[in-house]
Amino acid sequence: MKEGEDFYINEDGFMVFTEAYHLKRGYCCKNKCKHCPWGYGKKKEKN
Repeated sequence: MKEGEDFYINEDGFMVFTEAYHLKRGYCCKNKCKHCPWGYGKKKEKN
């Protein structure tokens, strides 16, 4: 894993995976990740 490409360290000192990392992994872990490319845990917009 490469820092800045696959993850970064946030202001609280936690490792945060990027969208690129999630796509390389290939599946959703359903943990409401901040950069989930599948949108799991995101609120649906009402039209």
